[in-house]
Amino acid sequence: MDMQSNLTIRAMTEADLEEVLAIENESFSHPWNRDHFLDELKSVHAFPLVATDPEERLIGYICPRLLLDEGHILNLAVLPKFRGQKAGQLLVERVLDDCHVGGGAVVSLEVRSSNKAAIGLYRQLGFVETGRRRNYYDNREDAILMEYSFDDYEVNDEV
Repeated sequence: MDMQSNLTIRAMTEADLEEVLAIENESFSHPWNRDHFLDELKSVHAFPLVATDPEERLIGYICPRLLLDEGHILNLAVLPKFRGQKAGQLLVERVLDDCHVGGGAVVSLEVRSSNKAAIGLYRQLGFVETGRRRNYYDNREDAILMEYSFDDYEVNDEV
């Protein structure tokens, strides 16, 4: 089954928060709480998105912001059983499209240095490593700083 063609990317709503929190808690040792997500939903600079399967079950989400010409991905998670099936890629591609259309010049993010799958995905999409934050995470793990520049990016009109 081609999971990618069966997913819908749409705006996150408050009604999604129970499912979002379940994914968040399953994905991170220090998860965001409901208030973090409510702040994102209320921010004029944020545009959180969710990925749903054909039965409209929420399988992933992303929390990006765009301020002036700088986009930033604050949080991204996909249910473990759906990882590696393009949901994360589709969410990031949608953020890149939305930031580009919104006048963004770059999109940045931090990723755990041990998260090789995510680093590989970001590199595949055109992100480059721009730095490192030492001991950034709760377990003193470094964060890899990555950035995407829109210099060579074409907007996908199909999204």
